[in-house]
Amino acid sequence: MGKNILLINPWIHDFAAYDFWLKPLGLLYLGGLLRQNGQRVNYIDCLDPYHPEMLARGLKPRRHAYGRGKFFRQVITKPDKLKFMPKNYCRYGILPEIFRENLKIHQNADIVLITSMMTYWYPGVFEAIKIIKEELPRIPVVLGGKYATLCHEHAVKHSGADYVVSGAGEKQILELLNNLFAEKPSFVPDEENLDSYPYPTFDLIGKIEQLPITTSRGCPYKCSYCCSHILNKTFLRRDPIKVANEIEYWQKKYGVINFSFYDDALLVKPDKMIIPLLAELKKRNLSCRFHCPNGLHLRQINAELAKLLYTSGFKTIRFGFETADFQRQKETGGKVVNKELENGVRHLKNAGYKTTDIGIYLLCGLPGQSAQEVIDSIDFVKKCGAKPMLAEYSPIPGTKMWADAVASSPFDIQAEPLYHNNSLLPCRNDDFSYEVYTKIKAGLKEN
Repeated sequence: MGKNILLINPWIHDFAAYDFWLKPLGLLYLGGLLRQNGQRVNYIDCLDPYHPEMLARGLKPRRHAYGRGKFFRQVITKPDKLKFMPKNYCRYGILPEIFRENLKIHQNADIVLITSMMTYWYPGVFEAIKIIKEELPRIPVVLGGKYATLCHEHAVKHSGADYVVSGAGEKQILELLNNLFAEKPSFVPDEENLDSYPYPTFDLIGKIEQLPITTSRGCPYKCSYCCSHILNKTFLRRDPIKVANEIEYWQKKYGVINFSFYDDALLVKPDKMIIPLLAELKKRNLSCRFHCPNGLHLRQINAELAKLLYTSGFKTIRFGFETADFQRQKETGGKVVNKELENGVRHLKNAGYKTTDIGIYLLCGLPGQSAQEVIDSIDFVKKCGAKPMLAEYSPIPGTKMWADAVASSPFDIQAEPLYHNNSLLPCRNDDFSYEVYTKIKAGLKEN
């Protein structure tokens, strides 16, 4: 009983990519579930910055002490549809020949599961699938993840995978294993109880610099530009004591100090999660550094919570503000307004954070957005005493803003996911052109 299952985290193909505490959390959660069901799980990470065969070749990218840093990259030929972009297009991750060598070790694999992230990163996924098919012929390949969900028809038609899974993959993969190999699951998690899932297979990571911890799935907000409600139909939370148990487990077993949160709503109803979680960690005398590269919710920040974040070791904090324009705030979901940014930043600075610590994401390149709106938003964030950070808008199929994006984009974003790439400014217009954006961004770097 039990099959040999190979998990693959593919390359990123893009104009730019940086490891902001990136890990294929969904894939590794799936690994934990499969292992719980008696399957033998192996893992190849094409984005591993410490891959031993890369290090043996002297190919080590620059890394930060907190567990983030650069990927190794190779300049590659741009896809034909991106030839017009005046930037290098790169493969981020390990060398293809090393990937081939690693696959040869897994000739006994019964099935390959490969994940996908950004919709416009699919060329890296396709390259990996092509090589898998060459090195492990006749072994079924299953593709899941964000691209496979949001661009399902495109993935079915073009990826080369034998099966394409849309949405949460746990139960679908268990059913597939039963159908293909008569591997009836002995354990099926309760989809309504996130604490019923086994821990991710983080032990398969070669060198653990940091680990992502999830406290929830989904988001109570439905912002017009965000796909969280598409990927997760409901907002579910874990028990904060169980989250503390997991953090303690990884710290004591593997010495992990840096933990990242990618939750969409970590600070929502703080008395239900973040306050009891941090109180429990303090009670257990655990010393951690926390990083939140996703945009946290500013609305919840008061003097008490700001102080708690600071004293509990939250070193990297980013907040989603999107725009200082009141009308657009209403149109995009009303998640935060200007007064809440002013109050939140004041509380954070009183708690001990510096201006450069408080990163505020501003969306630029939204459908119909003017350059002046972006400039005014930057000025407002600076006036509040925080650090503005431009986040170029990437149109996402199925979101409320998708129809506006399709109507305003000069690119065929419906047919070609490559045109979702935020580096293109897919919804640029005559007022907010690529040249204007470049000047605004250059001005931010100088300050």
